Amino acid sequence: MNINELKQKFIDKYGESGADIRVFHAPGRVNLIGEHIDYNGGYVLPAALEFGTTLIIREREDNKLQLASTNMSYEGTLDTSSIGKEKTGEWTDYPVGVMVELQGKGVKVTKGYDFLYHGEIPNGAGLSSSASLEVLTGFAIQSLEGVNDIDTVQLALLSQKAENEFVGVNCGIMDQFAVANGAEDHAILLMCDTLEYEKVPFRTGAYKLVIGNTNKRRGLVDSAYNERRSQCEQALAILKEQLPALNYLAQLTPEQFITLQDHIKDEKVRQRAQHVVEENARVLASVDALRDNDLETFGKLMNASHESLRYLYEVSCEELDVMVEEAQRIPGTLGARMTGAGFGGCTVSLVHEDDVERFVSEVGAAYEARTSLKGEFYVCGVGDGVKELKEAK
Repeated sequence: MNINELKQKFIDKYGESGADIRVFHAPGRVNLIGEHIDYNGGYVLPAALEFGTTLIIREREDNKLQLASTNMSYEGTLDTSSIGKEKTGEWTDYPVGVMVELQGKGVKVTKGYDFLYHGEIPNGAGLSSSASLEVLTGFAIQSLEGVNDIDTVQLALLSQKAENEFVGVNCGIMDQFAVANGAEDHAILLMCDTLEYEKVPFRTGAYKLVIGNTNKRRGLVDSAYNERRSQCEQALAILKEQLPALNYLAQLTPEQFITLQDHIKDEKVRQRAQHVVEENARVLASVDALRDNDLETFGKLMNASHESLRYLYEVSCEELDVMVEEAQRIPGTLGARMTGAGFGGCTVSLVHEDDVERFVSEVGAAYEARTSLKGEFYVCGVGDGVKELKEAK
């Protein structure tokens, strides 16, 4: 649906008005490499996607806030004086939670607005539809309330806080940060703890990102996440006896880990630590490869990341492995890996544009034959972070 069509849907819903209709967009995101190392003091390398969530918004003459979506049947209506007083358990809690955080930061919602959201990000695919919705709302409200020079790092933090505290989902910062700070043809090297970041050129040229949704429901994520985190803490405690200054596993180089690993007697705990140390090194090596415009090396690092997540960290699953295996069979695929928490969700592959059609057809058919599930594929490039769309497209 293009912007003019969305504007017409907005008018059909809310009617004509003398107030300006404004349009904002926030992307989805994919983590290119660097999985399960954010809580171990490591780097991640996310990128904003070209598709995401669009918001059509217009000021009202009263204090009513009306929230609707082209994707969801539920609609929310509240008054500016009652923001945050009630949770519904519906999708509207995400934008309302952001308004709560904005008011806590001194950005008051002083007037009523009509909102119409349109999401292109499949819910539950692991491409951050919730972060896109949050960052989009925060940026639009600040823009309409007259905030100049919006701080996108602070916007990411307050969006995360809204999800943690108002919605009640204990997410990290990576999703909101990538959505708020993405840049076209760039990935973001982010240290999640300190929020130190750097935009890294990601010139894919004749290659496209193909995101494959396994459509496998995630059943083990929470328990597995807690177990992996505990195992990493065990490994850190053991290694800290040898290196008292060690605060995070990812501070170790692979060479250091080799000399120290025998102190970790439990094989599973040792494997979890090995993944963390080597994955962090892969992220840094990936950045070097991208700076050199060496996509072939980058692809090999993606493949190695998946192997580590599959065999050392054990957060993959049959469906993810099948999709990655089939992706790697296509001649134009430089690299493929699972992305996200694991046990379902998505893969990300770097595929030559001449082979994309074959990729979608053959990987899709083989995946369905082997798993009895129908995968979905999204072909995209790397886009900008949140912004206002000044002209209709």
